[in-house]
Amino acid sequence: MSTSLLLIGAIAMFLAVFAIAYSVQAIVAERRQAYRTIQAIRAVEVRPHDLRNRELARPARERLLKPFYNAALGIARRFTPVGAREAIRRKLIMAGSPFGWDADRVLVAKVACLSGGAVVGLLFLGLFSFAWPLRVLGFLAIGLLGYWLPNIVLTNAVQRRQNEIRSALADSIDLLTICVEAGLGFDAALAHVSKNTDGPLADEFYRTLQEVQLGRSRNEAMRNLADRSNVPELRAFVLAMVQADVFGVSVANVLRIQAKDMRVKRRQLAEERAMKVPIKVLFPVLFCIFPALFVVILGPAIMRIADVFTR
Repeated sequence: MSTSLLLIGAIAMFLAVFAIAYSVQAIVAERRQAYRTIQAIRAVEVRPHDLRNRELARPARERLLKPFYNAALGIARRFTPVGAREAIRRKLIMAGSPFGWDADRVLVAKVACLSGGAVVGLLFLGLFSFAWPLRVLGFLAIGLLGYWLPNIVLTNAVQRRQNEIRSALADSIDLLTICVEAGLGFDAALAHVSKNTDGPLADEFYRTLQEVQLGRSRNEAMRNLADRSNVPELRAFVLAMVQADVFGVSVANVLRIQAKDMRVKRRQLAEERAMKVPIKVLFPVLFCIFPALFVVILGPAIMRIADVFTR
């Protein structure tokens, strides 16, 4: 009986020690978790000096220019119609979506150029002693020129990119025709052209392939290609390829005809530019070259004639 009591007592002692150890371990674990939570909260909590250090750690350009940028953006958004912002966004897409530029930055650039034009206009008013109507007219002209300067730069970028696409289109279609006639599919031929050529047209072909890989149909991706570039020749090529896909016409024959038409259009465009050259050269010749020639050639003769008549 004493042996049974000793066994029961040993088991009870063991269970008590186990329960005490388990309770202590649970309490310690809970306190550790609470300590970690408090430390995490303290780490996330922003103190005044921490906030100041964070602000000082930012680049000086961002700290100094960000308030002016936000103020100019607010003014531009308030006075710019919605249609104008959409037009700017459309031009940015046609310009190839330059890195880091969007409609808001263009609006801020317009406000900044308007402010710069106003400063230059004030200098114009102070430096020149013209009549007041001419001074005011010059001030307004300089200010409006500064306001429209970003639009002019953006429009030139769009036109330059469209000219590059128009110039590279015939050669790219020739390469597409060769690839398709060699046995490649149209998508594989398009990938080959985008990989082995450079320029905005190759970038547009690559983007079209990415849209197809993301799940869009080929016809929709091709229409988006025409809308992004807004080049009449490329739009005609896209329309021909979409119709060939819909009606089941041979792609190689369509590409061959399109390549021939693009070469003819490129030659006609070159002839048109050549015919415009004499008219464009006329004004520099009349106002810059001829006066200098008259001074050099007729200047000594006029001086001698004046000397003879004075004697």
